Amino acid sequence: MSAALLWVVSPNSEVSSGFGFLESVREGNRLLDSSKFSPRERTLICHGRFKKVKKQSYKIEKKGNFPVLSSMVANPAGELAITSEQKVYDVVLKQAALVKKHLKSEEEYDVKPDIVLPGTSSLLSEAYDRCGEVCAEYAKTFYLGTLLMTPERRRAIWAIYVWCRRTDELVDGPNASHITPTALDRWESRLEDLFRGRPFDMLDAALSDTVTKFPVDIQPFKDMIEGMRLDLKKSRYKNFDELYLYCYYVAGTVGLMSVPVMGIAPESQATTESVYNAALALGIANQLTNILRDVGEDARRGRVYLPQDELAQAGLSDEDIFAGKVTEKWRNFMKNQIKRARMFFDEAEKGVTELSSASRWPVWASLLLYRQILDEIEANDYNNFTRRAYVSKPKKIVALPVAYAKSLVPPSRLSLLSAKSS
Repeated sequence: MSAALLWVVSPNSEVSSGFGFLESVREGNRLLDSSKFSPRERTLICHGRFKKVKKQSYKIEKKGNFPVLSSMVANPAGELAITSEQKVYDVVLKQAALVKKHLKSEEEYDVKPDIVLPGTSSLLSEAYDRCGEVCAEYAKTFYLGTLLMTPERRRAIWAIYVWCRRTDELVDGPNASHITPTALDRWESRLEDLFRGRPFDMLDAALSDTVTKFPVDIQPFKDMIEGMRLDLKKSRYKNFDELYLYCYYVAGTVGLMSVPVMGIAPESQATTESVYNAALALGIANQLTNILRDVGEDARRGRVYLPQDELAQAGLSDEDIFAGKVTEKWRNFMKNQIKRARMFFDEAEKGVTELSSASRWPVWASLLLYRQILDEIEANDYNNFTRRAYVSKPKKIVALPVAYAKSLVPPSRLSLLSAKSS
């Protein structure tokens, strides 16, 4: 399953008990007024991940300035289990804390000066140039957006993009059938080496240089490799909690890798955690969109990246997907899946404006273009079995100036203050 690389590679699920965080959610005979919850809490309600703790009570925790719902829930044995949302949130907190250490008052992220060994300057420059060529070839729209960034940020984003693409192709590329868990273990060991300043090849050298200059943590990179391991051994997901973790591994991680490089606007009043959460949401949204677009393609490989419990609730099964027939049950199921993906895109929008001004355009382009794939699935009458939804070139061209206009909008102090207080 292709990862949503670098928040975007130019574009070639839940039926829960309370969809839409602008609506109230019923709990027994009692109404939970969504206006009394923070945006984060309303999002979790919408995901169906607002968990009951000790009979009818709900537990809300506040971590730093970022309120989240407790994901510690009791299993049938009476033991506490941690949901995927909590696992991912712990990584977000760690990365945000790392970034905060590198922030200076009234400045953007500090970028360390080049430390160049004699005779290596030209080789390193060549390595970054090669990364740029790969990005330009496989992610044209995103590449154009990176040209607005500072040279240091632009080169770093290229290096991260190339590593993500190489990782994705281990299980999704031409040699995927020969990849084993041992091969992924070796790739992870190689990752650890480049973080220690011992790159294996030219492209590794570019990323190794990048992680010395920006507050990039190794965990999201390791988590992406874990997503590749899942693809080797898992082809079904019993519920959205499992699917959410998979989407984080293969795509949400990219947002956590990228934010330290893209930078947060100096004038932004948003918390670092909230910006990372928005980046994570965009990665999840992109991957859910990939999944919905590629249902037929994945089915032909024996894979179903849809929550099994939700398929059952809709009166569907794997056999219906393999049959590839668009029925009313399938349309209704897809409408709910698309609704959830759009909700993640809406959550992501809150953070794009908080990024450094020079970094916003490629991310806005990513968001607008990928979200249009959902429109195309609807235009195809939800036939994602035999028809591949894609955004036409004219629509891409129209989206670019719209994305650029949005990138010029500075952080809104009013909305940010509201977000911080929630």
